[in-house]
Amino acid sequence: MQFHQGRLIDHVHLRVSDLEASRRFYRAVLDAVGLRFTSESPRHFACDELWVDRADGPVSRVHLAFQAKDREAVHAFHEAALANGGRDNGGPGERSYHPGYYGAFALDPDGNNIEAVFHGPTERSADSVVVRPRT
Repeated sequence: MQFHQGRLIDHVHLRVSDLEASRRFYRAVLDAVGLRFTSESPRHFACDELWVDRADGPVSRVHLAFQAKDREAVHAFHEAALANGGRDNGGPGERSYHPGYYGAFALDPDGNNIEAVFHGPTERSADSVVVRPRT
């Protein structure tokens, strides 16, 4: 068994009102930025540090940003979001947050503010960190 993890966040858990609508939305937008579900069942789905299941009570209200490899992926994310139950919350374009920040925003089926962002050309030491539990 092994896990691929990032730097700061262990996981983000979204509680949604309509799991199947969210499953369609997130499958499409994650595919647009080059990611796939890493776990899936009738009761949940997950991708790396993101876990989504149906809420028994209030739904989540968060801002969640996915890393995009380039500007084209930001555009693909936005198109996929709008075609799969999302609502526009800011089309693809440069933002004033820092030089090179290029993002797009969409509200998911429950109103969470979901973003894809490209920070400009970078060099990464690795695509992910591999974590293997000790037995």
